[in-house]
Amino acid sequence: MTLFAPVVLDASAVMTFLLREEGWQAVQGRLAGALLSSINLCEIASKFAEKGERPDDVLRDVAALEVLTIPFTAAHALTTAELRPQTRALGLSLGDRACLALGLERGAMVLTADRAWAALPAPHRVEVIR
Repeated sequence: MTLFAPVVLDASAVMTFLLREEGWQAVQGRLAGALLSSINLCEIASKFAEKGERPDDVLRDVAALEVLTIPFTAAHALTTAELRPQTRALGLSLGDRACLALGLERGAMVLTADRAWAALPAPHRVEVIR
């Protein structure tokens, strides 16, 4: 089994895994100890709520993945705002930028299912899973 350094998970990567969509296997071995912004946790719960699932059930499902939810801080908010001009043309949402802010703070690779992120320049470290 290959060991990976901790990564930051975008909401799309977690949802890909939970829904067993294309690319879910790329996430599977990297869940335990991975980091997830609380903003992205809210995004995941919201998407499932739209499908009629109870948010508290979704939160339990995500907690069972053994990821570490990191509270969104004022420093994250500042970085997220600073990322807006350079990511606007790519269509990145507030949640996307919150994920990137956490990745920058931790110097970590960010896993996403969103192909647009591949166009992000350094210092962003992004792995697109499909």
